[in-house]
Amino acid sequence: MRLPVGIRAASRTPFLQVVKSAVAMVIAWLVAGFLVPGELPVFAAIAALLVVQPSVNQSIGRAIERSIGVVVGVVVAYAVALLFGTNSWIVLVAVVISVLLAWALKLTPGSANQVPISAMLVLAIGASDPEYAFARIGETIVGAIIGVIVNIALVPPVLTGPARVAVTGLGAEIAATLDRLATALTTPQTAADLHGLLLEARLLRPMEAKADQALTAARESLTLNPRQGRHRAELEHDDELFARLKPLLTRSIGMTRALHDHYDDGLAGEPTLVAIAEELRRAAHDVRLISRDPDAPVTEPSTETAGIPALTAPLVIATPDPRHWILLGSLMEDLRRIHSELTGDPAA
Repeated sequence: MRLPVGIRAASRTPFLQVVKSAVAMVIAWLVAGFLVPGELPVFAAIAALLVVQPSVNQSIGRAIERSIGVVVGVVVAYAVALLFGTNSWIVLVAVVISVLLAWALKLTPGSANQVPISAMLVLAIGASDPEYAFARIGETIVGAIIGVIVNIALVPPVLTGPARVAVTGLGAEIAATLDRLATALTTPQTAADLHGLLLEARLLRPMEAKADQALTAARESLTLNPRQGRHRAELEHDDELFARLKPLLTRSIGMTRALHDHYDDGLAGEPTLVAIAEELRRAAHDVRLISRDPDAPVTEPSTETAGIPALTAPLVIATPDPRHWILLGSLMEDLRRIHSELTGDPAA
């Protein structure tokens, strides 16, 4: 019997974020204990823990959610205690009211979950004294503010590095797909070879999704981040590169699919395929050029097509076998579009 949900994440939370969460909790505990003596500052510590997020923008959003949830929860707990006294069953009443009120107010999931939790904690610890109940609101706000400050002050996270790795990796794999396709056009292929070629090409889609998510996380990490200035240009470059790579990815998969669907052993006799394969290798070289990390050391390309852009001259196509003209025409049209997208010339 398999569990529907794993209890372990695919990767660990960055250790720096764990340290910042611990620091924020300690500071929030000390400050709230000083400002509101006599009570354990549990609400402040919990708020600080939850507010430290992977980005400053997320921290501020979580601080607002946490504060709103606690305010509504404490108010509900105090009102229920005032109306029904301190019987144990009022905790259940407060929870039900909290859930319905959060739904009626259309609160976000973070705030909606916090409302009944705060109401239960206040009622469990004691809500007969209004001063106690509303002190918990101030305590939570203090913890949330400290969590945001700590996340800003202690190396605010910047996630442009993973985004660049994901985008340049996508470009390198698109180039590799074009190279594999060029090889397949000039060497005999079995059904298993063609199936494997198509599977490898389709793996570009998950890489595209991963790069898109990484860019979204990078943009999120720079929002309201005091370190965003020097990283903004890097993110803009990667956004532009990703936009250029997306149509190239579609063309690469389409060409591979066309070969998979229309391949036959007679293709080996088509003289035009050699020229198309050469153009594919040049296109792969061009994709590598635009996908290289601009901050990495420049190395001279060693391929024999180095410096020769794809489709710089008209390609002469001999009259193909009638069985192959659909495949050859499809490959040529996709090559034309790849050249147009690489050069930025829509008329190419």
